[in-house]
Formats: sequence, structure tokens, C-alpha cells
Amino acid sequence: MLKTIKPKVTLVGAGPGDPDLLTLKAVKALAEANVVLYDALANDEILAHAPKNAIRIFVGKKIGNHAYTQDQINQLIVDNALTYGNVVRLKGGDPFIFGRGSEEIEFVESFGIPTVVVPGISSVVAVPASQGISITKRGVSESFWAITGTTSDRKLSSDIALAAQSSATVVILMGMHKLSQIVDLFQKENKGNLPVAIIQNGTTKEEKVGIGRVDSILDIVKEQQLSSPAIIVLGEVVRESNKLKGFYEEFLSQEIVR
Repeated sequence: MLKTIKPKVTLVGAGPGDPDLLTLKAVKALAEANVVLYDALANDEILAHAPKNAIRIFVGKKIGNHAYTQDQINQLIVDNALTYGNVVRLKGGDPFIFGRGSEEIEFVESFGIPTVVVPGISSVVAVPASQGISITKRGVSESFWAITGTTSDRKLSSDIALAAQSSATVVILMGMHKLSQIVDLFQKENKGNLPVAIIQNGTTKEEKVGIGRVDSILDIVKEQQLSSPAIIVLGEVVRESNKLKGFYEEFLSQEIVR
């Protein structure tokens, strides 16, 4: 007798990069997967939690190199669920924070396939925290903005100009290719002295950190050869980090010498 296929799709957040930051619920979901479709930002070590015989399909998207379009990914999820049953869609960070998770869920459910969402630890808070940056702090910052630097039409988000006018911490994802424009917006608000941290490959062994001010961060990025994927944190909370305090004081002393 042929085994009845029971399609199911679980959308799993892989966290910010460190495989130890995967949730227990995500580990359990991977252990039951027949197929795993995973992103470029999902650490390969996380795939070890899936059964050895599970099919693994890379569907990551990087600038200038898309393995699949979003429409193709949506169809792959459905096709594999109908063919093999239990599919885990593994996405970096949290699938509902700049992850297009809602689009994938809507498409899958339009075929009557049941879905489950396993939230992930978002890099928006986890990556700054790994460097001792508390994106809110009593008496320093009472709120924060989380913004994508590059919109779906490849333009700079208009929300950044609004964020630059506020006293809140600003956390920008996918903004390295728009960094000069971001700097311009903050300079227009007379915030050239605002502390900035750029954290590349946060929480991983390849992590690199650049510390500076709005007026100097472009030079820091060039000197330290920082690039994507990276998170940009702008705000006084950067100065408050105990972990980065030494770096920041050293940076300021070098600026005085210059």
C-alpha cells in the first residue's frame, strides 16, 4: 500500500547566524523535515539538525546572485510539500522581519497546505546585543527604529529620513550599499557626531565591527573593508556599550590626533 503524503510547511527562523541561537522549537521542526529549503543567511551548521536523508535545497538570494526568484521559491515550497510531505522553509533571522515570510505563507495556504511558523531571534536586536549595545536604555534611548536600507524597488527607504529626525536608536538592515546616502541624511539633521556601529556577519566567527561617528563612518568602512551582510546601528547607545567602550575611546583619541 502506498504511503499517503500529508503536506505540511513549517516556516522556521534560523536566528542571526550563531547556530547556538537557534530555538529548541526550530531544532524539533528540522528533526522532522523531509525537505529543507534554506537561505544564504541560514548557518550551514543548522542543517545538521535535519535528518541525513532529508532533501536540502539552497534557495538563497544575494546581491547580483539569485538562485531562485521569490515566485520560484514559493512554487518550490508547494511542489516539495505535495511530493514529500513535511517541508521546513529555513530563513535567516526571523521570517517575518524583512524575510518575506508572510508572502510565502499566503502562497502555501492558497493550496490548502497547513502551515506553522517558528519565530527566530532577529538580528535587529541580537547582533547589537552581541556587542553589548542595548538598543534601548533608560535615560539614553526610549525607542528604536528597525528599517530596511534598500526597498523592493532598490531605493533607499524614505523612513530613514524620518528616523534621522528622532532621538531613537536606528537599526538599518541591508543598508551598506546605501551608506553614503544614509550618512547624508543624518548630517542634514546636524548629527555628524552621532555614534555609529557597523557589525558585519554578526554573532558568527567571521564577525567584524567598525565603530565611529556619522561624519567618519565611511572612512572606517573603507579602512576596515566592511561590507554586506552587516547591520548599521546609529545612536548614543553605541557609546554606552561596555564591550565597545575601549574601541570607541581609542577611535576618539585617534580623531583628536588627526
